[in-house]
Amino acid sequence: MFAISLGEGAELRPIEPWQAEEFLAHVDRAREYAGPWVPLTVLAKDLDSARERLQVFADKQAADTGRLYGIWLDGTLVGGVLFRIFDTATESCEVGVWLEPSAAGRGLITRASRVLIDWAVDERGMHRVEWLVSSANARSKAVAERLGMTKDGVLRESFPWQGVRHDMEVWSVLAPEWRKAREAREAAGGAGSAAR
Repeated sequence: MFAISLGEGAELRPIEPWQAEEFLAHVDRAREYAGPWVPLTVLAKDLDSARERLQVFADKQAADTGRLYGIWLDGTLVGGVLFRIFDTATESCEVGVWLEPSAAGRGLITRASRVLIDWAVDERGMHRVEWLVSSANARSKAVAERLGMTKDGVLRESFPWQGVRHDMEVWSVLAPEWRKAREAREAAGGAGSAAR
């Protein structure tokens, strides 16, 4: 298994079905904080459903239609990033994220998302990377902005979740924009210095 350093004791690694117990413990810590926005943190209720959620993404990875990665901080799983949609035919994908409260405010989601987007654009030839977020989720919208994404529009009341119909904002970045912004960050002092 690989691990990619995110700095400050954090690393990005795949999460697989055999890690369901560790994943469930993390979800239990993240549930209240991320649950209003992230179905994955609500649908994993017990060991069987946690393993099932992880298997969904293992199957997506095998089919090249999605991927799931965890963020570990000092050896503890504290969050994750994923490709909810990964469509090589249209060269577009959607990144999703979540975190538990103990790891918030460290720039981990921004750094991990940059790793995923770099890989999608540079290695897999993705042209468009999307970020869908509830209009009420200020933290996630702030990450989309830090990533240099553009708000494309709002899908009004398009996502019913936990008894509420959420307006979903669609943010995106195109491959040429991503490369240009990365070059500007690197010129301004390196990718690490612009992690947040």
